[in-house]
Amino acid sequence: MRFKRLWAIFNTRNREFFRDREAFGWNFLFPFLIILGFGVIFKGDYLSPFKVGVFPVPHTVSVAQSIDNLPDSFTAFKAIAWVGVENRIHGVEKLKHHKIDLLVEAGTQPVRYWVSDSSPSGAIVERLLKEALAPPDSGDRFEKKDIQGLQIRYIDWLFPGILGMNMMFSALYGVGWVVVRYRKNGVLKRLKATPLTAFEYLSAQLLSRIFLLMFTLVVVWLGCNLILDFKIYGCLTNLFVVFLAGSACMTALGLVIASRGTSEEFANGILNFICWPMMFLSEVWFSIEGAPAWLKTSAKIFPLTHVLTAARKVMNEGQGLLAVMPELGILATMTLTFLLVGAALFSWNK
Repeated sequence: MRFKRLWAIFNTRNREFFRDREAFGWNFLFPFLIILGFGVIFKGDYLSPFKVGVFPVPHTVSVAQSIDNLPDSFTAFKAIAWVGVENRIHGVEKLKHHKIDLLVEAGTQPVRYWVSDSSPSGAIVERLLKEALAPPDSGDRFEKKDIQGLQIRYIDWLFPGILGMNMMFSALYGVGWVVVRYRKNGVLKRLKATPLTAFEYLSAQLLSRIFLLMFTLVVVWLGCNLILDFKIYGCLTNLFVVFLAGSACMTALGLVIASRGTSEEFANGILNFICWPMMFLSEVWFSIEGAPAWLKTSAKIFPLTHVLTAARKVMNEGQGLLAVMPELGILATMTLTFLLVGAALFSWNK
């Protein structure tokens, strides 16, 4: 090995990176934006590990005014975030879908509460409540109520999120990063000499990626289902339609990113900047119940949020296509918008 040759390549690659102003600047800007964004988004009591719902709590009343029937040792526990719920029906629905860990009725003696037997976090909060309410010499001060109807396992709630996250990364990186590489290598420049239009090229990329995504989704679904035996309460065809719409929307978003630029490093930074907030705010791993209203509203700008909302309606609640039409309509609108924007901005050379 010749050190001179090694040094020449080392020096060349460094100069290439420093001369690429977009990639060079983004490598410094991206960490600051991520830290600043998550510092603003993920601050507040809703980040507590456990969420306890309280009902009835009208919109004009704070949760703190409604939990006077609970001991201070429980209400002051920093690991618990309090979520106000209008009535028991809404509270039980949130409990079934793992948006809260325990539900308490305000102003009752003994304290009435509901907890899902399939929630590990709920079991921990229930134990904390019992310890706070019933020291050895105090007698019974709590009453556990049964949850009527279906109880959804956490793994069944999580599974659509895992599928959606895999679809997001595959769509955005499989199109956004790859097309930028094609442009950098001169492949797109050669295609420009053919009668192929930008819209035709992007449409072909869209259809190809959708096919690959759905094929991968089916294989992953079958494999995981054989191991864990997921419970599906809705129609598989409806679930397929939801993920098909989500695949189209994610791929179209990737095409917007791929429409310009020749720097793979810069494209990778942009993709990370989109993927990470989407993964956290679209309830892939955990619910953002109890977060500020502006944060929950902001999460709706992400396609993955609507994909997972619709998928969980079908898979966990057994609802039909009519119930998920709002989400499918939003995804279809986003797909068309992204595709038109990508075609308008698309460049074969730069």
